[in-house]
Formats: sequence, C-alpha cells, structure tokens
Amino acid sequence: MHQVMIHPATYETAHASVDRAFDLFPQDLEGKKVLIKPNVLRASEASEGIVTHPAVLAAVVDKVETLGPAALVVGDNPGLFSYGANEAAFEQTGLMAAARGYYRNIGLDAVIVPFNPHFMETVSVSRAILEADIVISLPKFKTHGLTVMTGAIKNSYGFLPGAQKARLHKIAGSPARFHDLVVEVFKIRVPGLFIVDAVVGMEGNGPASPDLREIGLILASDNAVALDAVMAVMMGLDSGRLRFLQNAADAGLGSWKMTDIRIDGKLEKMNDFKLPPLGGEAIQDNAAVQEMLQSKTLLIPQPDPDACTACGACVEQCPAQALSMPDNLPQVDMERCVTCFCCQEICPEKAMVLQ
Repeated sequence: MHQVMIHPATYETAHASVDRAFDLFPQDLEGKKVLIKPNVLRASEASEGIVTHPAVLAAVVDKVETLGPAALVVGDNPGLFSYGANEAAFEQTGLMAAARGYYRNIGLDAVIVPFNPHFMETVSVSRAILEADIVISLPKFKTHGLTVMTGAIKNSYGFLPGAQKARLHKIAGSPARFHDLVVEVFKIRVPGLFIVDAVVGMEGNGPASPDLREIGLILASDNAVALDAVMAVMMGLDSGRLRFLQNAADAGLGSWKMTDIRIDGKLEKMNDFKLPPLGGEAIQDNAAVQEMLQSKTLLIPQPDPDACTACGACVEQCPAQALSMPDNLPQVDMERCVTCFCCQEICPEKAMVLQ
C-alpha cells in the first residue's frame, strides 16, 4: 500500500508541511550525498507559478541540513528556453537564494548511459544525479499540453542536460510515445522522496500557463506513481487513462489505483479545473512549438576562435567524447554529439556558441 500526504500549506508555513513529509517518509540522510531537484522550467518570476516556489525549496533545504548529509546539492537542468542559462534561471526565480549556498550547475558534468533504443541508444545524464545517494524531487502542481499533467514522474525529465530534451520530443513524434519516453527517463534514477508545491498550482495549457489556481496544499510521497495518481484525481482526471501512469505501473514502479493508496489528509477533486485542450495534444499539434523544438534540435556547438583559449575544458568534460582539439580549436564530431551542451556550459570563456 502506497501513502500520499496532502497537507494544508501557505508559502509562509511550508516548513510545517515539509516536517510532516519527513515524518511520514523518513529518510536516512546522515553521511549521505543528497541532491534536491526543483522544477526549474525556465527563468521567470516566482509569482508566475512556473517553477517550484523558493519557499518550498528553502524549507526542504533547511530540513535536510538538520539530518546530517555528507554533501548537499541543489540543481536542475532547465527546459528548452534556458539552455546555457542555468544560473540565470535560478537567480531570477529566487531559487538561488533558497538553495542556501548549495546550488550547483549540474549541467556542467554529465555521463553517457544506455537508454531505450526505440528512442536513442544512449542519453547524457547529469553526473550529480547518478552519484547522489538519494534524490529528492520537488515538482510543481501543473498541467502540461502533452502529458495533460506534470508531476513527480515528469519532473525527472530535467535529469537530461541540453537539447536532448528537444531531440527526444521530436523522436517521440506523438503524445502517446512521449508518455512512454518520460517513464523511460524516470527509470534512469528513481528519486527517494517527492514533495509537490501545490500551494499555487497551474491549470489550463501548462507547463507555462498564466492560469494559476490557489490550492493551498503541499503533497508528498515516496512513490511517484501514487503521487501523480492523486494529483490526477484532484484535477478531475481518470488516472488510469494516463498512459505514463499505466506504463509506470506496468514497469513495477507503483500503482495508480486509489484502492492501493492511503491518503494522509483530505483528498478532494477541484471543481472546474481547466485541463489542456486537445486531450493532451496541445503541444504536439502546435506549429509554433514544433518549430521551436526543431530549431533546438538543429543547434550545433561551435567554438568562437576569437574567444577560445584552447584550455581543453570542453574536450575533457564532454561525456560523449565528441570533441577534439586540432589546431588549438575544439572540433565537434556530430555523429557522437548528444546535444547535451555541456561544452557550452563548462567553457570558462563562453567561447562555445550554439549555431
């Protein structure tokens, strides 16, 4: 039997909800490497409700600090609009300050891992994600134009740095296949705890909709499938009809059935919650979005010869070993490049540009 916490909260009282989450789902963090991953879709103001609110992140960081971790990292790989602007996204949203000095640009160092060959043979994953003893995921309660809702499972898509996200979007090719894809990414490294910012949620055509909804809750669980199923019920969805939840359950990752979930708190369906149009195909059939995705997949990292000092940092850090340094200038082997853009992130001179 899974358990999901539903706790009343404001951003001023977030610490009490986080304390309750750790009481219900205790974590042995003493002497461990801990990574906290908020949802940082793009640079925005906290009031826009696009990212995990800084107050929730700060409350989790403060709690984790008391549990004696050996190392604590706060990081994410922002979405399609913020490649190469990791710090800027954290700064503008207020998440940099909320990270209490534990922020790290996890896009600077990545590892190539095997993936489902129906999509790509390999993907690049932030090393900090793989090396953490425990990952704590902090999703935002939001809708999504392709998966209908985004929560605990979808938040793990940020494990992937760079334009791989756009590439995989294009490779998926349909809403159904994208549902399959997000589960495959989630399976790379399953977090141990999920705490959802549902104080202010998002309805309409998310994940960056202007339609915000005062919900006044923080949700938590140690099982992503159960947590997303509860979020779906709150939104008025039939969780059993969401393909990504079906796939995750079939993979043995949890159950979406409410008979398998014990609620700590009060589960209520929200009236007239606005869901994305077109049954979850709002992104797939949106020409402007598809054009943007295509433009991202065509980006190639190229050195600026006037700025490059041939320090070799990009060659050394490239997880795909797609860079070499002939004639003191980096050269990209596009047959090997996985478009993670670590080279752009790592360059101390900002000499790698995307063209």
